[in-house]
Amino acid sequence: MNRTTILNDALKATKDRGEDYGKPSENFERIATLWEAYTGNKYTVADVGLMMMLVKISRLMESPTHEDSWVDLAGYSAVTAEAIAYTSDIPLPPPAQQSTAPMRQVSRY
Repeated sequence: MNRTTILNDALKATKDRGEDYGKPSENFERIATLWEAYTGNKYTVADVGLMMMLVKISRLMESPTHEDSWVDLAGYSAVTAEAIAYTSDIPLPPPAQQSTAPMRQVSRY
């Protein structure tokens, strides 16, 4: 287990999942809407990403050498940062550094 392998595996996983689930910002907005309907609490794209990372951290607390959880944590970190940037006033990274899913404008509200 080393950082190069973990980051390369995370990059591959996020590209694959982008093809399956679409843009992280849209996916996280859907998740936030579902969580809000279930709990009655309001959630943001950032909340979704951070809580998904907490799931991985919880798993790592039980099995700290489980490489797949480290890969997923790195991937969630990257897609959460992208989703937050896409749904805020922060400039987007160049297209080559974004998800492989097609880009389209999304309203914040």
